Amino acid sequence: MKALLVVVVLTISMIAFTCSAARAEPILTEGSALFDLHCAACHPHGGNIIRRGRTLKLAALERRDIASPEAIAAIARNGIGQMGGYGTELGELGDQLVAEWVWLQAQNAWIQG
Repeated sequence: MKALLVVVVLTISMIAFTCSAARAEPILTEGSALFDLHCAACHPHGGNIIRRGRTLKLAALERRDIASPEAIAAIARNGIGQMGGYGTELGELGDQLVAEWVWLQAQNAWIQG
């Protein structure tokens, strides 16, 4: 009986882990693709070619109090300052995919490129 319980718990854990990994993949793939298409021209490698201090690096996001995927998604969708919003271009949930990807890159110091 105890062995059966262990097998059930391990099976459920493996299913949960697999589902989490499967959900992460679209964020990395689609978020990256949307960023490359709509954001990278002005924000290469998390920088900013228009206003140097307004980067997507973690320190800059924290300094401007936009250090969360939700805050980043709102800016991607609606714009801020000189940057217009890209809600229509990003499509449904695109702002969230880009924001999750940007947040991940910022936390990893944009070492992926």
